[in-house]
Amino acid sequence: MTQTLIPDTADAVDWRRICRVADLEPGFGEAALVDGRQVALFLLEDGVHAVGHVDPATGAGVIARGITGSTRVDGADRPTVASPLHKQVYDLTTGRCVGDPALALPVHPTRLVDGWVEVSLAA
Repeated sequence: MTQTLIPDTADAVDWRRICRVADLEPGFGEAALVDGRQVALFLLEDGVHAVGHVDPATGAGVIARGITGSTRVDGADRPTVASPLHKQVYDLTTGRCVGDPALALPVHPTRLVDGWVEVSLAA
């Protein structure tokens, strides 16, 4: 079974197998090093989200330790993570900071293939 959270629009996306989905605890983050880049993974009700692990406000690798939740943005509930340092809240689907438009996390496409989480850094 394959589930793609963020649609693949590129002709050749380079997917990296990260971990089994069963290794992720729902609602909590895990950090992974993918091709030298720090990525935070979150297993939520709508699937697996992958964003940059480095907090844009401080430069510290802490986003996987953030608190997940949801915020209403443009009339829709969006999955979010709050940085554990200064509590900026980031939309996990767009990477945008809810309270400060100057801050954003990189968002990476994810998919589930035969129980494995795969991430692409092409975004």
